[in-house]
Amino acid sequence: MTAMAGAERVFSLLDTPPAWSDPPDAVKLEHLRGEVEFRHVHFGYDRHRLVLQDINLHVAPGQTVALVGHTGSGKSSIVNLIAKFYLPTAGQLLVDGHDICGLDSHSLHRSMGIVLQQNFLFQGTIAENIRVGRPSATDFEIAAALRKLDCWEMFAALPDGLYTQVGERGASLSAGQRQLVCFARALIADPRILILDEATSSIDTRTEARLQAALAVLLEGRTSFVVAHRLSTIRHADLVVVLDHGKIIERGRHDQLVALRGSYSQMYQRFAA
Repeated sequence: MTAMAGAERVFSLLDTPPAWSDPPDAVKLEHLRGEVEFRHVHFGYDRHRLVLQDINLHVAPGQTVALVGHTGSGKSSIVNLIAKFYLPTAGQLLVDGHDICGLDSHSLHRSMGIVLQQNFLFQGTIAENIRVGRPSATDFEIAAALRKLDCWEMFAALPDGLYTQVGERGASLSAGQRQLVCFARALIADPRILILDEATSSIDTRTEARLQAALAVLLEGRTSFVVAHRLSTIRHADLVVVLDHGKIIERGRHDQLVALRGSYSQMYQRFAA
């Protein structure tokens, strides 16, 4: 009876119609270039309480954009819109010149990779967890991805190599190893747009150096949006966007914003050391 009561709540949630769906004539993107543009975008999880206000931002294909700001400034809301988890309340969000509201969600997500602070690893082998990014990937391709991230030796040294069981939620791996598995999962999918949301914040400083090298490989040639509290992780971004209460208050390269002696400079001096 307890299980039935729980199942009723689960199926009630599954049966809830979505707040929005793709239009019948949704555009399927076959070859995503990775250009992203916000035009006067406003957004609120509740339409009467906006968390983003008049966001204007143009990102060229292949650029790395760092989103910086205090908790609640709107960083995660921006990446949620790019991933089309939500739609703008007002304004336009364009991907390769197409309004995201009219894009086929499946084709967009197929060309997108997301690495979060806490990524889920499934019960199974390391290879199976990496293959989530591209189910057709061979062991050779998985090994090539790990070599490109310069971490092949780390996993090859495990008792069963790629066939080592990771345990539920990756219990048998260290935090750094779990994150490298997720980097490899994203790399093997070869996304054109990459979102990293606090991807290194739970890693100790020693492990972070190795992850930073792998991260540079992962970002190369992709349009990337990096959300990070550790400002040391975003010094080489093409553009740093500083948010405060849902508005862009500063933008520029790291050295430009430090020289400006504004909000970013104050955050950098406080947290980067």
